[in-house]
Amino acid sequence: MTRNVAILGAAALPVAKWQQPRDAELQVLEHEVLAKVVIEAVADAGIDKSEISSLAFAQPRPYTQQKYFATFIANYLRLPCTGSVQEVLGNGMTAALAFEAAANEIRLGKSRVALALGINWESAIPAIEHMMNSMRATGDVDFHAPFGFTPISWYAMDAARYIHEFKSSRAELASVSVKNRRHASLNPIAQFKKPITLDEVLAQKPIVEPLGLYEVPPRGDGAACIVLVDEDIAKASGKPYVLVRGKGFFHEGAHQINEVPNDMIALISAQKAGQAAYAEAGVAAADIDLAELYAPCTIIEVLASEALGLVPRGQGARLCAEGATSLGGRIPVCTSGGLQSRGHPAHVTPFYSFFEVWEQLTGRAGERQVAAARLAVTSAELGNYNAAMVHVLEGVR
Repeated sequence: MTRNVAILGAAALPVAKWQQPRDAELQVLEHEVLAKVVIEAVADAGIDKSEISSLAFAQPRPYTQQKYFATFIANYLRLPCTGSVQEVLGNGMTAALAFEAAANEIRLGKSRVALALGINWESAIPAIEHMMNSMRATGDVDFHAPFGFTPISWYAMDAARYIHEFKSSRAELASVSVKNRRHASLNPIAQFKKPITLDEVLAQKPIVEPLGLYEVPPRGDGAACIVLVDEDIAKASGKPYVLVRGKGFFHEGAHQINEVPNDMIALISAQKAGQAAYAEAGVAAADIDLAELYAPCTIIEVLASEALGLVPRGQGARLCAEGATSLGGRIPVCTSGGLQSRGHPAHVTPFYSFFEVWEQLTGRAGERQVAAARLAVTSAELGNYNAAMVHVLEGVR
């Protein structure tokens, strides 16, 4: 018999450029920043540190000087653990995998309180070094990397195909950026808060055609900690909490872009992972009140929304332009501001999705609060959604 898992507390650093250049006289130390976030999250949950018995870390970027970061932080926080201390790595899915690792400690009875946590420093790394590392980490070194095949280029091809297939337009896709910036303007931890217009989005320099500057994710730094507990502890606390109702995972056996012909804009992995999560939760896509999706570019928010059944296939971009996925719309998507505006500290980005959902489902989201929100869905990806992890979460007050 497995135990139910709940989120009882969380904290997240505002996404920004926190990292200092390597030759700077003063450095912002990652372990000090993460420690403050952990202290805030644990205090919010009302948990004593002696109750924590497992730590699941999103492995830091390769630029981090301190290796074996998990055990270093366990020492820095003076946190002896009887469950496990581990780091996990899975590209953009890294933090979601860490969340699952912490949740599994509770499901299996190894821990009653576990932390899913991590920090992502990358903003001061030279762009050339960052891109070369990114291409080798996310692409085939024998095929993608030699030709400069960057991650944004996958998404740009998706966008071009979507526009062709469904008679959409760049303007419809760009409306996702406008919507997300409007949401981010209400989010105190968002990286970019100044509202933008559709004309401003369309006027930006191209990054990879048809995607411009405001339609792709910025580089930024972030840190987050999610406090997971056995639901019995959450109930006894008397505090609002978020219950993990369902989860799903699917890897389609491809590496970024499959050499075997397939429907490149169907996001089969998100479809199958979503179906598994909905089935375990005993809900349907129509029951979801809001979604916080891993979508580096505008097109991916559209495709993931469609794959998860939140909007009909081929209509996601148009419905966004019409306001259906905005706050106040039929199904608000990325109320945090999404990866283009809330920010994208890659290895911890899914933690920010859980943080946003936790705020929404416990009624803490302020001006961006979705009224009567009870059920939410999150997603995370590997590569060009060649794999997906989906969670269904429920607010309990």
